[in-house]
Amino acid sequence: MVTAIVHIKADVDRIPEVAEAIAEIEGVSEVYSITGEFDLLAMVRVGRYEAVAEVVPGRVNKVPGVRHTETHIAFRTYSRHDLEAAFSIGLADAD
Repeated sequence: MVTAIVHIKADVDRIPEVAEAIAEIEGVSEVYSITGEFDLLAMVRVGRYEAVAEVVPGRVNKVPGVRHTETHIAFRTYSRHDLEAAFSIGLADAD
C-alpha cells in the first residue's frame, strides 16, 4: 500500500465543496480541514506509486477550487491504527 499525504490550497469560499469532491475520488481515504498554510489535507492510499499520479494530478488538481497541492509519500507506517487495519481480515468482533 502506498500512502501519500496531500496538502491542498483551495479557494476560501469553496473549501467545504472542494473537500467533499476530493473525498469522493477513488483512492482518497480521508480529507481534513486544517490550520496553517494549507486549507485541506487528503490521505491517498493506493496499491502502486503510479496510481498516486493518477489520483493527485489526474483528479485532485482538477477539482474546481483547488489552487495548489503539495504531495508527500510516506515511507513507513508506525501508527497502531494503520497497522491493525492492514492486517485485519475484516471479521467483526464476536461479543
